[in-house]
Amino acid sequence: MPGLYFHIPFCKQACHYCDFHFSTNLSRISDLVDAIVKELLLQKEYLADKKINSIYFGGGTPSILEQQHLDKIFEQIHNLYKLDTSCEITLEANPDDLTKTKVAALIKSGINRLSIGIQSFDDPVLKFLNRAHNAEMALSALDNVRNAGFKNISLDLIYAIPGQDHDAVKKNIEMAMRFTPEHLSAYSLTIEPKTVFGNWSLKDKLTPVDEAINAEQFEIISSHLIGYGYEHYEISNYCKPEYYSKHNSSYWKQEPYLGIGPSAHSYNKESRQFNISNNASYLKSIAQNKVPYQRETLTRENMINEFVFTTLRTIWGCDLNKLQDEYQFNLHDHRKKYLEELMANELVTLNNQVLRLTQKGKLLADQISLDLML
Repeated sequence: MPGLYFHIPFCKQACHYCDFHFSTNLSRISDLVDAIVKELLLQKEYLADKKINSIYFGGGTPSILEQQHLDKIFEQIHNLYKLDTSCEITLEANPDDLTKTKVAALIKSGINRLSIGIQSFDDPVLKFLNRAHNAEMALSALDNVRNAGFKNISLDLIYAIPGQDHDAVKKNIEMAMRFTPEHLSAYSLTIEPKTVFGNWSLKDKLTPVDEAINAEQFEIISSHLIGYGYEHYEISNYCKPEYYSKHNSSYWKQEPYLGIGPSAHSYNKESRQFNISNNASYLKSIAQNKVPYQRETLTRENMINEFVFTTLRTIWGCDLNKLQDEYQFNLHDHRKKYLEELMANELVTLNNQVLRLTQKGKLLADQISLDLML
């Protein structure tokens, strides 16, 4: 079933590593919410008559929204769509926003899952990343969330940070486990262009972590979380049994979704559309009853490549029969020799026509996928 994504493009301050679309000018949050409500109406035919399985508020910092903002959005959602009885409704949150009052408001609004940007429990690291919270705020936020009754939380952690040793990575995992999150995402720090870290790197003020250390920290995180009973169900994602992120899993399974807000993306199996990444232009266009997006019609090659790239990252694997049935593409014929090499090197397994990465192969996931594509 399809999902809804809302991009909330506001942050109190800019993290040094982030290249997502956002603004630190908070004066137009209410205007943006009104535009989002209107865009939902303008886009109502995109997922016409389909029941919604997941709703995701990303950003930016969605936890910056007040209850009245969320109430407006949810009222329009319920006017236009039917929600599945088990609909997962996720909101990304920064720890510094998760006061007792805010957490209670989120529950009242209908949020049933939180994705909390902890990133680290180490104050010097948080300062280096230019996060708005400190470790004490993170611990307090998690206490507030659990005490309020949230039964489904996900924590984000970052590893491969310059100066962060293996013991620090282990400590972050141990701290996270104090709150037994149902889900945890662990991302390797990447140095993106047009970020503070990107500029530092160009000026030789920042050197990325060595690939070998990156791989070792990936293994530390994976082995520790598996030991705690988590499934490593996607390269960067771990969960307790049955607590997969429904929304993100829909991306990896090529389910349709509608993206609302500046820079949001949408997908309907035939095309992708990309909303403009400019708040002022977005607001102006919506006021004129026009959704400011560009559309890309997907070719057969696009579809095949996306199928291989997204499915191979997951525990469910790349179903070669489905690839053949839906796209008339035989991966054996296309990459027979390479597949044999991958299996001989124990980087993938092939059982019942489903290709899966081994733990060893996960370290090379992107390269393997690229080499299998058209």
